[in-house]
Amino acid sequence: STPQPTARNKNAFAMSAAEEEKEQRYLIRVSEDPPSLAECSDFVRHPSCGAISSFEGITRDNFDGKTVTKLSYEGYVPMAEKELGKVCDEAREKYPSIVRIAAVHILGDCPVGKASVILAASSPHRRDALRCVEFLIDELKARVPIWKREVYEGDEGSVWKENVEWHEGRRTRVMVKDKN
Repeated sequence: STPQPTARNKNAFAMSAAEEEKEQRYLIRVSEDPPSLAECSDFVRHPSCGAISSFEGITRDNFDGKTVTKLSYEGYVPMAEKELGKVCDEAREKYPSIVRIAAVHILGDCPVGKASVILAASSPHRRDALRCVEFLIDELKARVPIWKREVYEGDEGSVWKENVEWHEGRRTRVMVKDKN
């Protein structure tokens, strides 16, 4: 039977062998409807692996004494997914026993209690899977062009937040109050 292009890459017939291998090793998605933790875990599961490590970033209901109602994310999907792919490549170089990686991030509104980012990695043994996921979240927050707005209850408004890892290479958080 003829192979079918995936939803992520409509031009699957023109893929190089390296691109096909990436397609089988990585689940990368930046979307208003990203895969669930279970779907990410199922993707990275492999018979040669005895470890799956995951991270699920959840919208919390408070920040600095204010009640948070939701987070809202914006990003340019092709650029964000391309950078996530580079981060995954670097993770596999750094932790060569990693077999598969899932890296997904929501766009749009993310209410309290819902996951905004899910990362998962599989390897034969736990150490590389655990370290890989830590590397993935740190690099995603530092490099992937996705912007977060924190929305507060009542008249508190909202704030665009820059990740700690981003501001001119210093561990500093920048917040800009919305004018709305």
